[in-house]
Amino acid sequence: MPEATLLANPVKKQIRIALRNCGVINPETIDEYIGKDGYFALGKVLTGLTPAEAIKVIKDSGIRGRGGAGFPTGLKWEFASKNNSDQKYVVCNADEGDPGAFMDRSILEGDPHSVLEAMALCGYCIGANTGYIYIRAEYPLAIERLKIAISQAREYGFLGNSVFGTGFDFDIHLKYGAGAFVCGEETSLIHSMEGLRGEPTLKPPFPAESGYLGKPTNVNNVETYANIPVIFLKGAAWFSGIGTEKSKGTKVFALAGKVNNVGLIEVPMGVTLREVIYEIGGGIRDGKAFKAVQTGGPSGGCLTEKDLDIPIDYENLIACGSMMGSGGMIVMDEDDCMVSIAKFFLDFSVEESCGKCSPCRIGNKRLYELLERICTGKGEMKDIDRLRNLSEVIKDTSLCGLGQSSPNPVLSTLDNFYHEYISHVEDKKCTAGVCRDLMEYFIVEDNCVGCTACARACPVGAITGERKEIHLINLEICIKCGACMEKCKFDAVILK
Repeated sequence: MPEATLLANPVKKQIRIALRNCGVINPETIDEYIGKDGYFALGKVLTGLTPAEAIKVIKDSGIRGRGGAGFPTGLKWEFASKNNSDQKYVVCNADEGDPGAFMDRSILEGDPHSVLEAMALCGYCIGANTGYIYIRAEYPLAIERLKIAISQAREYGFLGNSVFGTGFDFDIHLKYGAGAFVCGEETSLIHSMEGLRGEPTLKPPFPAESGYLGKPTNVNNVETYANIPVIFLKGAAWFSGIGTEKSKGTKVFALAGKVNNVGLIEVPMGVTLREVIYEIGGGIRDGKAFKAVQTGGPSGGCLTEKDLDIPIDYENLIACGSMMGSGGMIVMDEDDCMVSIAKFFLDFSVEESCGKCSPCRIGNKRLYELLERICTGKGEMKDIDRLRNLSEVIKDTSLCGLGQSSPNPVLSTLDNFYHEYISHVEDKKCTAGVCRDLMEYFIVEDNCVGCTACARACPVGAITGERKEIHLINLEICIKCGACMEKCKFDAVILK
C-alpha cells in the first residue's frame, strides 16, 4: 500500500462552515438547529442592522457565489437592493446537475434550516418578502426535510409575518425542477419557475433588475446561502481570514474517482490539489499512477501533475484551463483514456443542451462526432485541428455558460494529452486500453489448453479450434465483446 494512503487523514486540512451541522444535528428537529446558534444571525441582523449595514458585512467578508462563476455575493445583493420595485424575490438554486456532485443535496438533507435562515437574511437585505427554493424532483429526501423545516420555521415565527416582531415579513416556497442541467443557469432556472422552457436569455438585464415574473430577484445556490448565517455570527473579518486574497472562505468538493477516500470534503480556498488528492483523498487506488483530475464538472478541464501544487481558487483554476464550478472533482489514473474522457463529458453537454443557440446545439454535436471518429479509429490528423477550431468558436459564440464552457474538457485534454490523440489517429491505438474499436484480442499459444471455453462463449463464432488444440481468433469477425477473455481460466486471451 502506498505511503500516502497509510498517512492519509480525511479530516486533516478541512474546515467545516457550509457543512458545519451535517451529521451533527437531526435535520428534522428545529430545536437542535437552534442549539447550534440557529436563527441567532437572523435575530441579530433584524434587530441590530439596517439592510445596507448587513449587505456591507457580506461584501466585507469577500464571499463569492459557490455555484460556478464566483460573482461576489455582497455585490449581487446590493444590486438587487438598489432596484426599486413593489415586489422582489429571493431564489435558492438547488438544481444540482453535475455528474457525481451532491454538495447541495447533502446540505439540504443535513441542515435545511441554514438555507432558510440565509434566505430570510437575504430577503431583509434586498427588500424581498418571498423566497423560492428551486429543487430537482429527484431529491425526495431533501424535499421532505425542507417541507418539515419550513413548517417548523413558520411555527416558531422565523418565517411568516413580522419575523422576530420587527414587521419584516418573509416566507419560502418550493418549486420543482425536472432535472435539466441547463436550469442551473439562473435565467434558465427563472424561466422554468415561470412554467416556461428552461432556456437562457442574454444578459443584461440581470435577474437583480428583472428576474422572476419580471421583478428584481436574487439567485444564489445552496452552498452560498449555507455560509451566510455564520458570517453574521462570527464576523466578516473571521470569514475573510480564511482562504486566499481573492477567494475567501471554504469550498465543498465532491471528491470521486480513482482515490481511496471518496465523498464530500470542505477545505479552505488556497489548498492545493495535491493536498486534496493525497492527504485527504488518501492517494490513488491500488497504487496506480495519477493521471488527471477533472474540476468543475462537465464544463471543467482536466488538470495534470504540473497543476497539483497550484492553490485552488477561482482565478487559478480558470488560468489552468478548468474552473471551480459547483465543486465536482473526479480523479483519474493511468488506466483512463483522456480522449474517451473528453467524449464522455461532451456527450453529457450535448444531451443537456437546451438547443436555443446553434453553436451549442449543433457545434457540440459536431465536436462529439469528431471525438467518436477518433475513438473508433476513423480519425484523421485534420480532425484534431477541427476539434480545436470548433471548440474555440463554440466558446466565443454560445449564449450561456453551458455552451461557453462545454469545450473545456476537449481543449484541456488537447493541451495536456495531445500525444493520446496522435496515438488514436496515427497509430490507431488507445494506450489506456479503453477504446474498444482500437483493441484486438489474441490467444497466447503457450497458455491455450484447448478447453474451448472461449469458443463456446463467443457470440459470433469468431474463435476456431478443436478440443485440446490451440485456438485462433478471426479479427475480421470479432466484435470485441470480451466474452472470451472473461471465460478463459488460463490467461490465454489477451488484449492488445
